[in-house]
Amino acid sequence: MKLALTLLTLIISTLGLSQNTISGTVTDTNNQPVLGANVYLDGTYDGASTLADGSFSFTTTATGQQRLVTSFVSFETLTIVKTVTALKNIKIVLKEDVNTLDAVVISAGTFAAGDNSKVSVLKPLDVVTTASALGDFVGALQTLPGTTTVSEDGRLFVRGGEAEETQIFIDGMRVFTPYAPTTNNIPTRGRYSPFLFDGITFSTGGYSAEYGQALSSVLELNTINQPDQEKTDIGIMSVGASLGNTQIWGKNSLSVNASYINLAPYLELFEDRNDWKKPFQTVSGEAVFRHKTDNGILKLYSAFDTSDFSLVQEDINLEDGLSFALNNKNFYFNGSYKEVLNSDWTISGGLSYTYAKGKVSIIDSKINTTENSIHAKLKLKYRISNRFKLNFGAEQFATKFNENYNDQVIDNVNYGYNNNLTAAFTEADIFFSKKLALKAGFRAEYSQLFDKVTASPRASLAYKTGSKSQLSLAYGNFFQQPNSAILKFDQNLEAQQAQHYILNYQFNSDGKIFRAETYYKKYSDFVKYDSDFTNFETDFDNSGSGYAKGIDLFFRDNKSINNIDYWVSYSFLDTARNYKNYTTSAQPNFANTHNLSVVGKYWIDSWKSQVGLSYNFASGRTYTDPNQTGFLNQKTKSYNSLSVNWAYLLSPQKILYFSVNNALGFKNINGYQYANTADLNGQFNRRALRPAADQFFFVGFFWTISEKGTDNQLDNL
Repeated sequence: MKLALTLLTLIISTLGLSQNTISGTVTDTNNQPVLGANVYLDGTYDGASTLADGSFSFTTTATGQQRLVTSFVSFETLTIVKTVTALKNIKIVLKEDVNTLDAVVISAGTFAAGDNSKVSVLKPLDVVTTASALGDFVGALQTLPGTTTVSEDGRLFVRGGEAEETQIFIDGMRVFTPYAPTTNNIPTRGRYSPFLFDGITFSTGGYSAEYGQALSSVLELNTINQPDQEKTDIGIMSVGASLGNTQIWGKNSLSVNASYINLAPYLELFEDRNDWKKPFQTVSGEAVFRHKTDNGILKLYSAFDTSDFSLVQEDINLEDGLSFALNNKNFYFNGSYKEVLNSDWTISGGLSYTYAKGKVSIIDSKINTTENSIHAKLKLKYRISNRFKLNFGAEQFATKFNENYNDQVIDNVNYGYNNNLTAAFTEADIFFSKKLALKAGFRAEYSQLFDKVTASPRASLAYKTGSKSQLSLAYGNFFQQPNSAILKFDQNLEAQQAQHYILNYQFNSDGKIFRAETYYKKYSDFVKYDSDFTNFETDFDNSGSGYAKGIDLFFRDNKSINNIDYWVSYSFLDTARNYKNYTTSAQPNFANTHNLSVVGKYWIDSWKSQVGLSYNFASGRTYTDPNQTGFLNQKTKSYNSLSVNWAYLLSPQKILYFSVNNALGFKNINGYQYANTADLNGQFNRRALRPAADQFFFVGFFWTISEKGTDNQLDNL
C-alpha cells in the first residue's frame, strides 16, 4: 500500500512539473489592448482568448520549441517561434490587415470596372446599358471624366492626348489594331464584344510600370475566367445579327461569338449625307477557350473580322466628291497563362499576334498595307508579406509593316519598316498600414529601330484620410514611338515622351462614389514635319513639345433614389501642342476645354423595363480660318447630344431593346473644310463638316437559352 501511494504521488508530481504557463498581452500598433484575440500553440488544443485588457494565460504540456499563433479579425495573423519556457509575459503587437475591404487602394489616374473590384466606378453591364454606348466598351468609357468628345472619330482621346496615345490590352497582352476601320466623319467602334469581358481597368494617367508605349492612357480588358453555365445567345438587330454559345466540360470551357453587320437595309430607311456605292458590312467572330489547372488558368482568345465598303463624300474642292473604298481583314490571337506556384510566388505571361491587311482606294490612288505584330510577356509576382509584394518581368514587341502605293503616276512603290522593342520592368507594392500604401516601379525599354534605351520611373502613393475617403499622388515618365504613318517614311527618330503628375481624392460610401482629380502632363520630343501630308520628301525631327493640365470630377449614386442609377462626369482641359506640321503652339483640334456627361438608368417594375438616358456636352474645338490671321484661330460651336434607350423584358430570357442617339437632333458641327483657292473677293469658301447622320436608331431582339432559364444578355438588368 505504501508503495502504491508513493508511485501515485510521483506521477502527480511529474505531471505537475510538465505543465508550463504561457502568458502575455496583445495590443495593436497604437498600444491599445485587443479584446477577443485567439492565442494558441500551433498543432495543439492549448490556447486562450484575450481579456478586455488584452491579457491571456493558459497552460500546456508541450515542451521545447513551439509556434505561438495570434489571430484576430482585421489584423494580420502573427506567429512567434520560441521555446515554451520563453513564452511568458510576452508582449504581442498585431498589425492591421492591409488586405481588408476598408484598406487603402492605389487609385490615382485609374478607373476600375468589375464586380470583384474594391472600388468599382463602372460595371461590365454598363457597357451595354449606357444609352450612348451602343454596346461598345469605348462608348461607355467616353462617359467618364478625362475623355474628350470627338464624335466623328469614335476612339478614346484622353487628357489632351491623341487616340493613338491610348493603348489597349486583353488579359495583359497588347492589341495592336483595336478599332474597326472607317473613313472621314464616320466614327469607328472597338472590335471586341463586351460580353466576353468581366473586368475593365481604365488608367487615364500614371499607370503601372508593367505597361509601356502609351503617352496618355492604358485600357485593360480581362476576359471571363470561367462561365457559370452553358448557354446560347441570339441577337437580331436593325443592322444585322449575332449568335453566341458557351460550352463547359470539366475544367474546360469554350465561348464563341459571331456577328454579321450590314448597313444597307438601315440606309434604305434612314439616308445619311454620304453617297454609298457599297454600304458598310462586316463579318466578325470571337472565341475564348479556358482550361483550369489546380492552381492556374490557361486562356486562348482569338478574334477575326473583315470589313468592306465604298462611298463618295462631299468635298468642297472636288466637284464630283471624294470617292473612297476600303477592304480590311484583321486577325488577333491572345494566349495567356497564370499560376499560383505557392503561397509566395505567382507566374503569368502570354503571347499576342495581330495580322492586319487593308486595301484603300482614294480617287485614283490605291494603298495596300500589311501589318504583322507580336507581343510576348513573362511576369513574376513575389509576395514577401501582406505588406510587401514585388512584380517584375520582361516583354518583347515586334512589328513588320509593309505598304504598297500606286496611282496614275506612281507604279507599285513598296516601303515599310521592321520594329523590335525589348522591355523590362519591376514594381513594388508596399503597404505601410491600412491607411498608407506605395507603388513604386521602373521600366526600361530598348528600341532596335532607334538603337536607344529609355528609362521610366513611376510611383503612386495613397493615404486613407477617413473610413470612406483617401488621397492619392502619382508620378510617371512615359515613352511612345511614332506611329506607322511616320515610321514608314523615316526611322531616324526618337521616342516621344510625357511626364504625368496626378493628385486624386476619392470618397466611396454605400452605393456612392465621388472622385476629384487634377493633373499636369508635360510632353517633349514630339515628331514635327514640314509638309501637309507625310511622304518621302517630308523632313521629320523630334523638336515638338506640349502640355496638358486639368481637373476631372466624377460622381455616381445608385442607392439614394429607389431603382435609379446615375453618374455625372465633368472635365476641364487646358492643353497646347507644337507638333506635326503646326506652325506654332496651339490647342489641338481634337481637344475640348469643357466636357460634361450625365448618364441615368431607371428600372420600372410595372413595365418590366429599364429606361436610360445619356447627355453629352463638349465646348467647341479649334480650326483654322484662312480668311483670318493665325493658326487654329477659331472654335466650332459646342457639341450637344441626348441619347435614350429602353430595354423591355418580354420574358426572363427575351429582351426587346430600343435606342436613339442624339434623340433631339442637335445640329452638331465637327469642323470646317475650306476651299484651296480664294474666290474673286479674296475669300476662301467653306463647308461645315457635319456628322454623316444627325441621329442613329437601333432596334434589337436578344434571346438567351440557358440551363438556369432565368438569366439574359443584360444580366437581368
